[in-house]
Amino acid sequence: MSATGVVTALDVEARTLGTVVRREGGLATLGDGTLVAVSGIGAAAAASSARALVARGATALVSWGLAGGLDPTLDAGSICVPASVVEDGGVEWPTDPHWRELLCAAIDAQRPVSGGRLLTHTSAIGDVAGKAAAFRATGAIAVDMESAAIAAVAARHDVPFVAVRVVVDTALDEVPGAIIAATSGGQVRIARLLRELAKAPGDIAGLLRLAKRYGKARRALTAVARTGALAPLAFGATTTRRIA
Repeated sequence: MSATGVVTALDVEARTLGTVVRREGGLATLGDGTLVAVSGIGAAAAASSARALVARGATALVSWGLAGGLDPTLDAGSICVPASVVEDGGVEWPTDPHWRELLCAAIDAQRPVSGGRLLTHTSAIGDVAGKAAAFRATGAIAVDMESAAIAAVAARHDVPFVAVRVVVDTALDEVPGAIIAATSGGQVRIARLLRELAKAPGDIAGLLRLAKRYGKARRALTAVARTGALAPLAFGATTTRRIA
């Protein structure tokens, strides 16, 4: 039986995908048969979860979740379905063109969608200058910390791969240092966030601004999930590399 495997770094991102009907061995199954792994932040964790999904029977992989904007024309909530994912070192992984075409058509019926290139960086880029430099160097419209690792696993197992990422912090947003510190261990640590905010109360305004951005991004992710275009039967009906 065919199934899409979705890797997402955080629980809050996974919840936008829909209702879980079963949990087993650290993986969740949605009502349409989609398998979901919440990996934690970073490439190593994402690769491990991608391998676990393939071992469970996933025949296509998705990198799903939030991203930082690099293209200054993109607002919070902008949906990115990239044609390729590039690593810091320049290695570039294409996404599946047939599946991507299906996704873009389904999303574009409701909301604008951007393509181009997605950068996977080894650490969060929180400052405006750093984002501008990454945009100039790579031409990528957005940045995350997991997609290239998932793409590499997909290529190794010869299964289709796409990425769906929604911008939270734009290219012109400074991400508060307290947030970056609180997520440095691969998970969002609320206690550490509070400690960091106590040391840098000036970050509170930035945190509140980012919370508003997050609301827009979460609604966009939910809208993409509701198109049903991640489901294996939808993908299998349109691609030359059928998975259903």
